[in-house]
Amino acid sequence: MASLKKLLSDSVIYGLSSIVGRFLNYLLFPVYTYHISAASGGYGVVTEVYAYTALLMVILTFGMETTYFYYANREGTDRRQVFCTALGSVGSVAAVFVALVVFLIGPISAAMGYADHPEYIRAMACVVAIDAFQAILFARLRQESRPWKFFALKMAFIVISMALNLFVFLVAPHWSHLPWMAWYDEANNVKYIFYINLLCTAVVTLGFWRELKDFHLSFFNLRLLKQMLRYAWPLLLFGIVGIFNQVADKIMLPWLLPEGEGHVQLGIYGACIKLAMIMALITQAFRYAYEPFVFGGQKDTQSKETQAQATKWFVMFTLLAFLVVICYIDLFQYLMGPDYREALPAIPIVMMAEILMGIYFNLSFWYKLNGQTWWGAVMSAIGCAALVAVNVLFVPRIGYIACAWGGLVGYGICVLLSYFIGQKKNPVPYPVGSILGYFALALGLFAATQLVRPGALWLRLALNTLLLMVYVAVVAWNERALVSRITNKIPHR
Repeated sequence: MASLKKLLSDSVIYGLSSIVGRFLNYLLFPVYTYHISAASGGYGVVTEVYAYTALLMVILTFGMETTYFYYANREGTDRRQVFCTALGSVGSVAAVFVALVVFLIGPISAAMGYADHPEYIRAMACVVAIDAFQAILFARLRQESRPWKFFALKMAFIVISMALNLFVFLVAPHWSHLPWMAWYDEANNVKYIFYINLLCTAVVTLGFWRELKDFHLSFFNLRLLKQMLRYAWPLLLFGIVGIFNQVADKIMLPWLLPEGEGHVQLGIYGACIKLAMIMALITQAFRYAYEPFVFGGQKDTQSKETQAQATKWFVMFTLLAFLVVICYIDLFQYLMGPDYREALPAIPIVMMAEILMGIYFNLSFWYKLNGQTWWGAVMSAIGCAALVAVNVLFVPRIGYIACAWGGLVGYGICVLLSYFIGQKKNPVPYPVGSILGYFALALGLFAATQLVRPGALWLRLALNTLLLMVYVAVVAWNERALVSRITNKIPHR
């Protein structure tokens, strides 16, 4: 029982650091979109470069983070040797990557469309290399059950980053006349975003001085590395497919539209994604709580019933969040600059794609529990192929809105594949009727918010609030028996 309590408390801290960090970082979104015009394409540049770094992060860590956990927990293993081998290999690959980028910065930046701004690529190459190196250091903190240091370092990055960004975007323009502010130029705001990221990432590395003292080349074991690489390469393939599902549209969009227009539309689409990110936060919070629970209870005869009910509750809750954003979109729109608000019609599509991605995660436990993780790579690859096809066919015709539909189609296919294959491999009694019913209800209420739109804002918000209450009332009525059972199991004092 003590170990379970520790697992849960550690999971809360790890999850909190990620969720709070992402939420605080979310607060920079209005700052960027109010100070970088959509027409400049600057926010599109930020969106594209970060999409590349997400993909490169998976490649540069090449599954070694999970591999480190596996080998560090094997009986009879020298954990320091595992740590030094993992850190040395990832660090070496990261160093070679940075050296190649610096040496070939001219052709690389030109090929990516940044011939006039190679500093963007140089800075973010250093960021992703340091992040990959830190991934093993953070893994060691988790392996040694040191969640508070993990939390402190993650939050240090966010706090320093927020402070510097707020200074550059909100304070510096008013102090630019001062002699010591001669370095500041408002035209370089995009560059400052990347440089701040690099500075903060480098500073956080200093917090690992104690862990770095344990690293020594004499503990690097080539034979162990070969074993670890054999374990890691399937994880690398799975990771590439998974992350490409999330960033393919952002990488492809500038290439599918005329030069200049691509980054403008990508910036608008990137703002749409940020505004819809509340769904990603909910999904991540659910994952941090749900994954340890399912794996910990896989021997429980009631675990399948629990998975089924948990999936239904996930759908109910995320659909509620979907409706909250939609019903009050007239208020949420002020989180982004005026010239980005044309993306509002894409937000329901992006949010629905996020819900499907969460459902796909919930349905994925059949192959994780059975050790058949290659199924995940296959299904994700099929979904990714559909996403790419939608983008290639329709982005040149209808622009960034096709990216939103591509995500919805891709994750929809993944959900269907995982459900039908999973029901044959490891059946779970999901309440499909109830889940589809809640989707129908939510989509019907969404249609009502679009068809009935009074001119007065207060009247529109009042009507949408009533529609939202309809959803809450229907769910509460349908689930009254389950709520009653849960309430009765709570001990009364």
